[in-house]
Amino acid sequence: MKHANSFQDLEVYQLARRLAQEIFEASKTFSSAEMYSLTDQIRRLSRSVGAQIAEAWGKRRYEKHFVSKLTDADGEQMETQHWIEVASDCLYITPQQQEQWLELCASIGRRLHGMTEKADRFCSVTDYWSPITGQKMGHRSQGQQTPAESNEELEEV
Repeated sequence: MKHANSFQDLEVYQLARRLAQEIFEASKTFSSAEMYSLTDQIRRLSRSVGAQIAEAWGKRRYEKHFVSKLTDADGEQMETQHWIEVASDCLYITPQQQEQWLELCASIGRRLHGMTEKADRFCSVTDYWSPITGQKMGHRSQGQQTPAESNEELEEV
């Protein structure tokens, strides 16, 4: 199985990035009257999902903090769903885009839920990879689990 050495390795993070990029590209065509309302909201929220996942990864040493950040990410994806529906109501996106993005949000939500349910498997790791040096840091107690797995099985319940 492939192990996640950073938050970028997590499939849920990759999906969140894809969603944010697709929303950004589509929002370029929204009415200029929406620049400081719908456009700003949907861009910020969709981008926040991945940011919260990254922050959760950085807080894996403390399971409650890790779960809290994953919960925040889930809340952001739910709020993104609301703004996707508003964009659809305003006819800024197609019904196909709405359906695709809402399904992507649901998939992200399922994976986040799976991670919170299995938080101990992510947080039991005392070794971590430094994003600055790219090297393994910390230590592992005897008998501890291996680094968090990035496969779908671990991210989903």
